[in-house]
Amino acid sequence: MIEKTPEITQNDLTEAMKLLTDKSHMPLLKKISNGYDYWDKVKYLAPKGISSKALWHAVKLQRMLNSKQISFGRYTFSFTVTEHMLAMMHEFDMNIGGNLGTDSIIPESDKNFYLVSSVMEEAIASSQMEGASTTRKVAKEMLRKKQKPRDKSQKMIVNNYATINYLAEHRHDDFSLERILEIHRYISADTLDNGGYEGSLRQTDDIVVMNGITGEIAHTPPPHDEVESMLRELCDFANTDAPDNFIHPIIKGIIIHFMLAFIHPFVDGNGRTARSLVYWYMMKKGYWLTEYLSISRIIYRNKAQYEKAFLYTEADGNDLSYFIQYNLITMKKAYEELKLYLQRKISERESMTALSGMNGINLRQARIIKELYKNGDNIITAKEIATQFAVTDKTARTDLQALVQMGIMSEIKLNNRMTGYVRADNFEERINELSKGNTE
Repeated sequence: MIEKTPEITQNDLTEAMKLLTDKSHMPLLKKISNGYDYWDKVKYLAPKGISSKALWHAVKLQRMLNSKQISFGRYTFSFTVTEHMLAMMHEFDMNIGGNLGTDSIIPESDKNFYLVSSVMEEAIASSQMEGASTTRKVAKEMLRKKQKPRDKSQKMIVNNYATINYLAEHRHDDFSLERILEIHRYISADTLDNGGYEGSLRQTDDIVVMNGITGEIAHTPPPHDEVESMLRELCDFANTDAPDNFIHPIIKGIIIHFMLAFIHPFVDGNGRTARSLVYWYMMKKGYWLTEYLSISRIIYRNKAQYEKAFLYTEADGNDLSYFIQYNLITMKKAYEELKLYLQRKISERESMTALSGMNGINLRQARIIKELYKNGDNIITAKEIATQFAVTDKTARTDLQALVQMGIMSEIKLNNRMTGYVRADNFEERINELSKGNTE
């Protein structure tokens, strides 16, 4: 388990006060503040002649002076906004929120394509965090082709995908207990041992949260008879923006994420519901680029740090700043990865521009041709193309049939109702002919 913080003595307090007034120690205190380090790291940073406990209590005093308190039910939480947090939030305000310069990040013509791909990534990663064992490749193919899920893992992913699209449609709605229950119903449909738990608050106190690192009990949620009132308080917190008690929307969204997990209102699916709520809240507050960020994918890669952020918060007197700091850094990584992804895709798009100029081939068809180069044995359906590019089935079918008429693709019957499309036998020769004809 997480190492407990040390109790303070009068000698520690006296030494800590001296440390705070000694300017020579300010760089170290600032470094600890920006990293929002916990005791298990701070204790190794004490300079010669200063006890680790005195350094820790100096850090705690500094945090307490700048902290803000909030309460839900009978539980009180605090958080401190550091300079490092402010810098990250400023970057997000400039790049993830607002409407200025959106086309410089994602070209308008490609927004639907990238959005569909990002939503798929988020749905898959969030499900994998909760135990879904399907590979990313298989999951994406299932979503693109709109195939029926074959097992619980695939059903979890399909549910997450449907939930994210549902939230996008309801981005302007207020938070309410009824809406949270509806979100859980979407997320948990046909994945729980007892279907009666879908969209229903837990009615017992035998639910505990296990530490994924050690297997020990990490959190005992509030009693079930406190859950409904705490959720209603959480909804009020989300819906109210008091000028005299302003909390930055990004921090507020992260707190909503933590509190849903803390309250643990459902028998199962709490993690996925919590991540969905912060996704919803960020969109609601105008952070439009949130739709394109796969934050869960970053968390999934280092799930142990995600769990530690929860543990540190509870171990240090419900100090939410550990969880806030972790999520801001995660969001920054997701944003940086999105920029790299877009640069790569825009470069690919430029290479496809030559293809799209061949005899009326459009960009969607150029992307299909590129996919056929990469995966020669792939069977493509109109439904898959419609999903991938956010177009109608009719438009997708028209694109594919045009490629058949050009001799680039061939039709195959998958069953009595569905047609598949594959590379034509002379695919590369036909592309070369069209390319040559385009340059003459």
